[in-house]
Amino acid sequence: MKEKQTDVVIIGAGLTGLATAFFLKEKGKRVLVVERSAQAGGAIRTYREQGYIFESGPNTGSVSHPEIVELFEKLPSCRLQTARPEANRRLICKKGKLRALPDGLLSACFTPLFSWKDKFGIFLEPFRKKGIDPDESIASLAKRRLGASMLNYAVDPFISGIYAGDPQKIVTRYALPKLYALEENYGSFIRGAIRKAKEPKTERDRKATKKVFSAEGGLGTLIDALVQAIGQENIILNNSSIQISGEAYRWHVQLDQQELTVPHLITTSGAHTLPALFPFAPDRLLQSINNLRYAKVVQVSVGMPQFPGMDTQAFGALIPSLERRKILGILYPSSCFDGRSPEGKVVLSIFMGGIRHPEIIDLPDEAIRALVDKELKDLYKLDELLYDYFRIFRHPYAIPQYEKSTGERLQAVEEFQQMYPGIILGGNLRDGVGMGHRIKQAAEMAAAVCKED
Repeated sequence: MKEKQTDVVIIGAGLTGLATAFFLKEKGKRVLVVERSAQAGGAIRTYREQGYIFESGPNTGSVSHPEIVELFEKLPSCRLQTARPEANRRLICKKGKLRALPDGLLSACFTPLFSWKDKFGIFLEPFRKKGIDPDESIASLAKRRLGASMLNYAVDPFISGIYAGDPQKIVTRYALPKLYALEENYGSFIRGAIRKAKEPKTERDRKATKKVFSAEGGLGTLIDALVQAIGQENIILNNSSIQISGEAYRWHVQLDQQELTVPHLITTSGAHTLPALFPFAPDRLLQSINNLRYAKVVQVSVGMPQFPGMDTQAFGALIPSLERRKILGILYPSSCFDGRSPEGKVVLSIFMGGIRHPEIIDLPDEAIRALVDKELKDLYKLDELLYDYFRIFRHPYAIPQYEKSTGERLQAVEEFQQMYPGIILGGNLRDGVGMGHRIKQAAEMAAAVCKED
């Protein structure tokens, strides 16, 4: 077998792996990215059909960290696309009707989404006691500080939109660390938000605008730009077998067609892949790292006419658990971004399954289509549906759930990395599930490698 001179092997050619390779190469490191599937990009796929542009995986991210803007600035063949102002509007389903989530004090006063008790109670939020449970769930925290109706018709659907999960099980300090820090550091969401807004920001800090983003032409253009910058010769696809052995900073990696000995190895694949990659590691560590539950998500993308009365001038519509529907929410990419659909047409991304209904992923296509037809007709009060295209995408390991087991997992990851110097365990098993989190983690892992040398 041929030995290739490489400084870092990265396992997984999703966004995290490719961004990590890009940042490392930028710092002068020789990299090799290894991927089992036939295409780079992981869950990110962009399709073009009949004048529509649509995604089969992530549709949007949030410009939550300056690293996102900086990455796009360094990729001349790919441009950051931020959403139209319409994307600031969110719709929530209540009793079968889509209603806009309040975006100001006046709309908050008159919205039917929240009870009058909770509307008035929000003024008492700064005076409520801090929580004492570090593993308090998002549902418990929201109900305690904001009230039951705000939990049910704001927080619950918000968590469905991000994690496809159950706010009763997801732990705030792991899943929403910034929200957790507001209470922990300032004793109140409102006081904390006011104090944070007054803190001075550097020019770099201001790049994190929190705007919704994609890439012009779809997220696939970001993947293409990263592959081009890294160099196709530094990416191995369709690699069916990876065997790892060795010792600190001398890791032997045997692939299908070559073998390497490298000082640094980074994994960005799911937690469920790690036991097979590291059979030499103690079972107790691997079990603690792989204690992660994943939401199974079915994403259905459709292109269709903009029927009269359809309110799609928004980021999307979210469905609270109390509504007991089969869908989690609907995203409106063609309302968020220019060029995603022909004139007079819309792209809808419908999300189903998740922790609420994991069984949906196993339904046949015709059953999924029937569910989508029923939900769209009911939500938009339509008698008929005319699809220009209808595509179903299944993601069995879509979104990790940051539940109580997360603390044990993070501790095990740290112990693993100390036990095996030169190996970094990355990916969405830690540090957040959004695209912004993935890019920020990639930059941090690249910096950590360079710091060790």
